[in-house]
Amino acid sequence: MPASRALPLAKLSLSVQWAVLVAISVVTTAILEWVRLPAALMLGPMMAGILTATGGGIMRVPRLPMNFAQAVIGCLIARSFTSEILVRFGASWPLFLVVVVTIVIASVALGWLISTLRIMPGTTAVWGLLPGAAPVMILMAEAYGADAPLVAFIQYLRVVFVAITASLIARFWVHVPADAAHAMIWFPPVAWLSLLATLLIIAVSFLALLVPGIPAGVLIAAMAIGGVLHIGGYSAIELPPWLLAAGYALVGWNTGLRFSPKLLSAVVRALPQSVFSIVVMIAFCGGLAVLLVRIIGVDPLTAYLATSPGGVDSVAIIAASTKVDTSFVMAMQTVRFVLILVAGPALSLFVARLVDGDHGPAPELSPTSVLQIERRAAEDDLGDLD
Repeated sequence: MPASRALPLAKLSLSVQWAVLVAISVVTTAILEWVRLPAALMLGPMMAGILTATGGGIMRVPRLPMNFAQAVIGCLIARSFTSEILVRFGASWPLFLVVVVTIVIASVALGWLISTLRIMPGTTAVWGLLPGAAPVMILMAEAYGADAPLVAFIQYLRVVFVAITASLIARFWVHVPADAAHAMIWFPPVAWLSLLATLLIIAVSFLALLVPGIPAGVLIAAMAIGGVLHIGGYSAIELPPWLLAAGYALVGWNTGLRFSPKLLSAVVRALPQSVFSIVVMIAFCGGLAVLLVRIIGVDPLTAYLATSPGGVDSVAIIAASTKVDTSFVMAMQTVRFVLILVAGPALSLFVARLVDGDHGPAPELSPTSVLQIERRAAEDDLGDLD
């Protein structure tokens, strides 16, 4: 971009850009808190990140702080794990698997349909709609010759839509008591031994960085270690509001700062199609939520968050901000997260080949190539957990 056309924030130093981002985050978060919107501590920074990035900001959340946020969210998820969640999963695992597999199949089927009908170019929709492992999907789309910027835009726009939709449902439709969700005491009494144990879990989870090829490895490690200790009664997980707020802000910024002017200019013509595909996916998952309400009697918000097409980190934050059956939500989301990490790339690759098979030859990606792409995504990942 020529200097004469540079956007305002692009002319400022990185330190000043960060100061602007923090200032906007304070304002947007205060406004969302004022209207009693659940997960305002994440949505406010997310909105600030979008405003800053589209204004010319070039910051990115560094890898180590984002890994710290992953570990905090992993501990947040682990805190919701109880022996009840194991009993519930053991008793209802066929239902969990059916719902999760249905969501994954529906996402790739919708991507196939949109690509086949040429509503979006090439195989973009196939890569863009799978709810999870966003860095892997973006890199594979690039390797497969799809429109990688548009895929990235759909992936991150979906996270924003899902987070905002869930918060609005919690606030205005399910009528979550606002005082219960927002009675925030920033510096309550702290159980220091439990906090020390929690910080130790966070520190140990960073060892996952030594194992290549695992996207969101720090979150998975913190969730697993914290979950075992919590369920076994060996240690309580202490997460003071100020610590959670830091993790929430990093998650929000990580998503919001991806909406750069370059990315937006690349996808502006496809915005209606992108929104349409995301809305259809959210509506489909909402239909599954209705079925869960009627079949097993969970409350509507719990069912919606459990089936929401994602980010597991965003859903965990919203669930923690509202009165829902967190164990049910996180059990469903965790099963989907693991399934997509294992089978999602190969499944999307299979569908992409079907789409391209009708429109000329497509480049070959061997299983080894897929593993290499997954490893690259893990190495470059800044914390995308959608």
